[in-house]
Amino acid sequence: MHESCGVFGIYAPNEDVSRLTFFALFALQHRGQESAGIATTDGNRLQVFADMGLVSQVFSEESLSSLTGSIAIGHNRYSTRGSSRITNVQPIVVGEGSDTIAVAHNGNIINAEYLHKELCDRGYCFRSSTDTEVIANLILSSTEKDWIGRIKYAMNRLKGAYSLTIMTRDTLFGVRDPLGVRPLCLGRLNGGWVIASESCALDHIGASVEKEIEPGEIVSINAGGVSSHSIAVGRRGFCIFEYIYFARPDSVINGRLLYQARQAMGAGLAEEHPVDADLVMGVPDSATAAGVGYAIRSGIPLGEGLIKNRYVGRTFIEPHQRIRDLGVKLKFNPLPQVLSGKRVVLVDDSIVRGTTTPKVIGLLRRAGAREVHMRICAPPLRYPCFFGVDMATQRELIAAHKTVPEIRDFIGADSLGYLSLEGLYRAVDLPKDIFCAACFTGDYPIPVQLGMDKLALETKGAARQVSLM
Repeated sequence: MHESCGVFGIYAPNEDVSRLTFFALFALQHRGQESAGIATTDGNRLQVFADMGLVSQVFSEESLSSLTGSIAIGHNRYSTRGSSRITNVQPIVVGEGSDTIAVAHNGNIINAEYLHKELCDRGYCFRSSTDTEVIANLILSSTEKDWIGRIKYAMNRLKGAYSLTIMTRDTLFGVRDPLGVRPLCLGRLNGGWVIASESCALDHIGASVEKEIEPGEIVSINAGGVSSHSIAVGRRGFCIFEYIYFARPDSVINGRLLYQARQAMGAGLAEEHPVDADLVMGVPDSATAAGVGYAIRSGIPLGEGLIKNRYVGRTFIEPHQRIRDLGVKLKFNPLPQVLSGKRVVLVDDSIVRGTTTPKVIGLLRRAGAREVHMRICAPPLRYPCFFGVDMATQRELIAAHKTVPEIRDFIGADSLGYLSLEGLYRAVDLPKDIFCAACFTGDYPIPVQLGMDKLALETKGAARQVSLM
């Protein structure tokens, strides 16, 4: 499973906004590793620097120094709409003169194809194949006279998930869709203001969290101060997978520290699926907290049987075929001295396609584990996500066509236990009606087409190759 994107925005006339944005994006790197970008404004013009790669690979002292001004927005991308290529990096800049805006987007617009065709028919041109550019042009297409009115117009026509940072020449906006699918928070930094996907980004730059931006809310920040505006909201649909996997464990979302929620998931697994064992271990790093929770509740000792290479995938050097063939061993190295002869409880966040889990279990067995009991923090994933997560098609989801015993046999575990949906809700400890759990239940907060194609705007020939600075 691949993460969604990370967005950031800052209004701080007395700060080095491009450098602060860089460090905030660094803290949000887990949300997208394909490309990164920063746009700034000095009140007269908008500048953007964006490229393929990790934050540390994209930016240099020279590029950051060229991005001057008092407002900035930034973006880390994992592609959920449009392919991974230079024309699709964000922030997206559209418009001319005083109508120029920059937009960074986390989410997925499910009616993007319809809106794209409508905008093309009205004469709007597109240089990317992203729904972000659809959002930007939809805002510009409004006949409303002020930016708040234009953003509201777009929000009332967009269907799907979007947490946005938007920048004009003199104003920063934070926007969250009425469902509230993806997180977005507001913070203070000295005399300035910041907006971020997660609170961990605020912690990294020394900002304090002011509030979480509400579903359907627009926050506007400029020389006149901070103001809030909203549109009508109905059903809520916050992605429960943010608690299971996507967000960092040191982030606070909906008032709940994710580390504590994940630890509670592990404790719930120990209650629902107990087993006699000698060692509990969480698959690093996403299931570390859940492993701790399982060990504490079960009384079985916690240990590390796998060491993770945290730099796998963080280079553009193509590995030799012999190295590629090592597969999961590139990412994890087992500790035979710890595992030999042990009955192991292996805790992980999820099983998606079922391709990696058998290899991890195989590593443990070859290192001497006598038994491997798999415990999963999420219920079985049976339905794809269309709200900003590039998960898999339903055909690829192993739980969509195999029973739990069949999955156990397929992955080679001695036993397999999934946390129940009710157990997951208890662990998160928030009202269940605020969540989208459609990947488990198929109950989407708004109607979707199960065959949606993330490359649809490309296959229709909508995009053309251009270069960004």
